[in-house]
Amino acid sequence: MTVLYYILIVFGTFLLMEGVTWLTHRFVMHGFLWYLHEDHHRKGPGFFEKNDWFFVIFAIPCMAMIAVGTLVPGWWWLGAIGFGVMLYGAAYFLVHEIIIHQRFKYFTRSNNKYIKAIRWAHKMHHKHLGKEHGESFGMLLVHRRYWRVIQKKGENTGTG
Repeated sequence: MTVLYYILIVFGTFLLMEGVTWLTHRFVMHGFLWYLHEDHHRKGPGFFEKNDWFFVIFAIPCMAMIAVGTLVPGWWWLGAIGFGVMLYGAAYFLVHEIIIHQRFKYFTRSNNKYIKAIRWAHKMHHKHLGKEHGESFGMLLVHRRYWRVIQKKGENTGTG
């Protein structure tokens, strides 16, 4: 039964991370840690950004949860939470860095409607160069208004 609980906690944590990501992006990255996130909206030279420090900021507690949950008897559930966060981090890397920003050149010409919708939502997020007046702070869930834009573009171009 513990294995089932472990799996449920991992996937439950993964699902909850979309909300954590939205809140963190909206109120932390576009709030008091804007100085780390700003270069993500105003791209400068080079491959790395100050914004990449958020990977480290989130990875450290994630690794700590996995370590404690693995090494301390009775704390297995904390390891499951850590693995859920890690799984979301891997999805975030794939979706945000590879599919959306194409920092690595894969999936560059996808006709998948979901990929088009997340790219459009993120484009609308990045049209705001300052920390105020932002939109679309999540990553995996796309508001239906962006799906509608993709649907209309497909109808108008015949590629939908």
